[in-house]
Amino acid sequence: MAHFVWLLFLLVSSATACDRCVHQSKATFVSSVEALSSGACGYGSLALSLGNGFLAGSGSPLFKNGAGCGACFQIRCKNPYLCNGKGTKVTLTDRNYDNRTDFVLSSKAFMAMANKGKAQDILKAGIVDVEYKRIPCEYKNQNLAVRVEESSQKPYYLQLKLLYQGGQTEVVAIDVARVGSSSSWSSMNRNYGAVWDSSRFPNGALQFRFKVISRRSWIWAKYVLPADWKNGVVYDTGVQITDIAQENCSPCDYGTW
Repeated sequence: MAHFVWLLFLLVSSATACDRCVHQSKATFVSSVEALSSGACGYGSLALSLGNGFLAGSGSPLFKNGAGCGACFQIRCKNPYLCNGKGTKVTLTDRNYDNRTDFVLSSKAFMAMANKGKAQDILKAGIVDVEYKRIPCEYKNQNLAVRVEESSQKPYYLQLKLLYQGGQTEVVAIDVARVGSSSSWSSMNRNYGAVWDSSRFPNGALQFRFKVISRRSWIWAKYVLPADWKNGVVYDTGVQITDIAQENCSPCDYGTW
């Protein structure tokens, strides 16, 4: 009997597993893109390099206490008079505290949902009904990178910001070790948003490993920070995340917007 119940669970789970779940919500906009780049994810001016100005803030279910920072979404307005069927693609760079909507978009992204000649009309509407889905983030010829933040103090404290995270998943753990070590890993903590820190890390060149929700194994970046790492510098990890996490929904949207 127990085997039958487990088999039924697997069948139901596989039937509802989907990486293209479509959700219904509302969206509004902010006039200044800087309002979405200096917020809860900690990207600052680097946010513009993530989404080319197509940025968004979102509430708790998508912000996920900072784990949702850097996630990519396709959003389209449901008013056929105002809006096109393709919508806009945005990168999550801030938290939205407005309970009226799930998304606050940059005005550039908000207007991109409009039909030709309707950009000013959608701005006048202010809040629109939308549907959205999570999509993979793609950075052509760009690996996952880390920026050493100015508050780092070698050899006592290290603070990093994750940049250019690809795929459709969340980083939930980061470990650090000296280059060449296979066992002496120390865990880092999420300070806030896309910023992680540690006061327990070795001297010398550093390697990192990343845990994402869509796989059991670690993604291993074997040489990231040189022994003479410097604050304010962005370092290439040499790896990129391409995992696609599954949601549970039915039916799954296989169409192209």
